[in-house]
Amino acid sequence: MIKGTHALIALLALCSLPAVAGKQIDYQLDGEAFSGYLAIPASFEKGSVVIIHDWDGLTDYERQRADMLANLGYRTFALDMFGAGNRPTSLEAKKAATGSLYEDRVRMRELIEAGMSAAQSQGVTQPVVAGYCFGGTVTLELARNPGNMPVSGYASFHGGLGTPDGQGYSEDIAPLFIAHGGADKAVPMADFATFIQTLEQAGVDYWSQVYGGAPHAFTVFGSERYREKADKKSWQAFKTFLTDRME
Repeated sequence: MIKGTHALIALLALCSLPAVAGKQIDYQLDGEAFSGYLAIPASFEKGSVVIIHDWDGLTDYERQRADMLANLGYRTFALDMFGAGNRPTSLEAKKAATGSLYEDRVRMRELIEAGMSAAQSQGVTQPVVAGYCFGGTVTLELARNPGNMPVSGYASFHGGLGTPDGQGYSEDIAPLFIAHGGADKAVPMADFATFIQTLEQAGVDYWSQVYGGAPHAFTVFGSERYREKADKKSWQAFKTFLTDRME
């Protein structure tokens, strides 16, 4: 649920923008139901984006971000990693939903592929893939294992940055954009430094920004961790990244 002064400002800003045609998109993986969200620009289109949700599943937050991107001209699909109706609310349920996928990376990649295929069926082609928190971790999983899925770039907002044993980055993957909070205790700066060193050693094309005083989940509207200044800066940087990748 979006609440608080900053959330109200964000919603008012959205109301002043052109209408977006947003709709639920149902798809399946091995008979299991999933529900994504598609936001289509009202007029012109200049590219595509796929959003991967946080550990509470695909909620109003991801739909709002998708609408914001559609208003910028990007056809945007928010995929579902948990399954239709599975939107955990308790801390225990969130840990269980994400933990099972952290432990089964094959399953994680199957879910990514299913969501990407659903996006492609809706005209979302060669997208920039962007993830928030858990979704940032999933985005980097895709970056390390892109397979045959055409992707124009990857963006992680306050996501997990660890590299699982047996995995690594290739210098020929699409560029990365990393937005990280300097006060993130869940993913401390030591982890960030190790991650950047990993990208450097692999020769990856990347762009990173660290926002002073920003904790984990600093972009989530209405939360106690929301930091307006860092959110606006990271969103502006993301828009620049999108423009660069869609040229």
